[in-house]
Amino acid sequence: MKQNYRRCISCRQIAPKDSFWRLVKLHPSGQVELDRGMGRSAYICPQESCLQRARQKNKLGRSLKTIVPEQIYQRLWERLSDSKTETIPRDIK
Repeated sequence: MKQNYRRCISCRQIAPKDSFWRLVKLHPSGQVELDRGMGRSAYICPQESCLQRARQKNKLGRSLKTIVPEQIYQRLWERLSDSKTETIPRDIK
């Protein structure tokens, strides 16, 4: 089966769809959600630099054609910190 590719709105990297976080402007409500729903979508790399650049330059808002609430950015930062703690090996004593 052919793999779907997407482009990060921040760094413009092209990669398989499942390597990005998906943000959706839901239709018809216009609310912004993570990972689910039908509507206008934007994809972003799960990297600190991409998230910072997207926030500073309002790349998510421009891509989704709406104002992205602060709660969405907070959830993305939480998700980023959670993914970092999962990849850091813990010392077993």
